[in-house]
Amino acid sequence: MTTLDGLRSALVHHGALTTGGWLAGAVARVVIEPDGLERLFAAAGRQCGRALLRAEPGWSADQAARALLLAALPPARMPAAVDTAYQHGDAGEKLAVLKALPLLPIGDAGLPLLRDALRTNDPRLVAAALSPYATRLDDAAWRQGVLKCVFMGVPLEQVHGLDERADAELAAMLDGFVRERRAAGRTVPGDALTLLRRVVSLEQADATAGSQRAARPEKGDVTAVLDRVAPLEQDKEA
Repeated sequence: MTTLDGLRSALVHHGALTTGGWLAGAVARVVIEPDGLERLFAAAGRQCGRALLRAEPGWSADQAARALLLAALPPARMPAAVDTAYQHGDAGEKLAVLKALPLLPIGDAGLPLLRDALRTNDPRLVAAALSPYATRLDDAAWRQGVLKCVFMGVPLEQVHGLDERADAELAAMLDGFVRERRAAGRTVPGDALTLLRRVVSLEQADATAGSQRAARPEKGDVTAVLDRVAPLEQDKEA
């Protein structure tokens, strides 16, 4: 799992974080002058480059640098400054904010940013919005985010905690999506079918055992959902 220390180490290895270098100075400046964040945040791409970090897969140098800048903010200023960095940033800067959210002590203050990202048509932002920070999203919003990933072709392996959080309600939504795609003669992403099959199997096991049904009334009637999904599963295997 990515940590701030891991990002620092990766930037040192990359050569973007050096004693007396631009990034070290920028981080120190944000600590004492938080109002300077916006200018430094925008400059990180030019100063640190956008190459991928070998020591931290999935992160580029500018993204990691921006995460360190956000983490340097005084706690009292952090929520508002993070929001401003996202709202005023270009797509690359928004992406860096979203990726940094799980690393920042801001509680639920970043949830509006996730909701905004999930409304966009940028697959990078949608995927980043379903990072570990998305555990704070309510179930309905999270399910919609997963379905949007399927619709946009974002690999579901990028969704944090998918296996643990997927449920019968999500299976029903995937069922509807698959039926619509097939009716239109369009292909269905393989990972969506795999997820659907896995969720149906798990929920059937729960329904058979009678476990947790009373503890999850908010998720609807599992049996009814499975009755709708099961014919599709039979169609796939035929």
